[in-house]
Amino acid sequence: MSGGAGAVWGRGEQQDFRSRVRGTLLGVALGDALGAPVDPLTTAAIREAHGREGLTELAPAYGRRGAVTHHTQLTLFTVDGLIRAQVRRDTGAWHPPTDLHRAYLRWAATQRDWGPDERRKDDGWLAREEWLYARREPVRTLLLGLGDDTMGTPSAPKNPGEAGPEAAARSAPFGLLVGWEPQLVVQLAVECAAQTHGHPVAYVAAGAYAVIVHTLARGETLDTAVQRALALLASRPGHQPVSDALQRALGAVRQGMPTPERVTELVGNATADGVLAAAVYCALVGEDVRQGLCLAVNHDGPSAVAGALTGGLLGALHGETALPPGWLADLEGRPTVLELADDFAMEMTQGAALHGPAGASPAWLARYPRGGA
Repeated sequence: MSGGAGAVWGRGEQQDFRSRVRGTLLGVALGDALGAPVDPLTTAAIREAHGREGLTELAPAYGRRGAVTHHTQLTLFTVDGLIRAQVRRDTGAWHPPTDLHRAYLRWAATQRDWGPDERRKDDGWLAREEWLYARREPVRTLLLGLGDDTMGTPSAPKNPGEAGPEAAARSAPFGLLVGWEPQLVVQLAVECAAQTHGHPVAYVAAGAYAVIVHTLARGETLDTAVQRALALLASRPGHQPVSDALQRALGAVRQGMPTPERVTELVGNATADGVLAAAVYCALVGEDVRQGLCLAVNHDGPSAVAGALTGGLLGALHGETALPPGWLADLEGRPTVLELADDFAMEMTQGAALHGPAGASPAWLARYPRGGA
């Protein structure tokens, strides 16, 4: 698949890309929503609540079926930040981690404020979506990392001891930069993960997840995508726990029928490497999206984040039409997810026509302002 600045996209390529973008973002949200009601439960408790097969359909959380958590919220703000980075490039200011940090600070405001602040004209349209102003149990690490304007970096990260999977869970959109070289996708995901999660396990896992999505979005298989991630990680300091976890996921595929116990074993102590391994495993062994997502949430580990990671992989691999339509119908915020996905696809394929030397679309710059924090 072609891509990147100045690339010419055929109509078929554009349609395929848009389907994969939609599939990735909707997949993250569906997996997140499926896992949310059972997030703190063990396998035994899930079966007690939902029957012998465990959870097989969307169930109520936060007062409704299909409710998403902070994993989806932050994924959407990642997309918003990536579009804003492209738009700001016209000004000569090209530092995507800064634009992503600004986007994450806009998310942090949704966790503090009652609703959108109309005085903040530079916030853009996503920060004015009222449904996003809901606290869905964000981990303290996120709130601390984004609690002030100082941006963490890999050399001076926020929360240096934090190895959780939350940074990886917002990193699927980096993989949708299909015109970028894979190593640059890894580096951007790593730099943005360090803004909240400073342990190498957390930010290397985010980079690995992003480049797996990147390879899938370019039309390759999941096995190829994991092998590419392993090759790219090999020269990166601190990669070993993540590389070992991905190898365990590949090995588990050959160990017979998938079970919740095997997923629980891969998750381990629920750090980013183990949850990523479980997501890769569930995406590899699931016969379809529904089965893969159900496997990803029925275990002793954190169900919402495992579901979100798995959903992003399956959506990038299969595209939008493979997702269960009945689940999509109940998904919280689906119109917003689709609108943002289509904006991202349009920016990446036709951005030069929306803003550039030849002129700019006022409507586009109102949605994605060039300035502001």
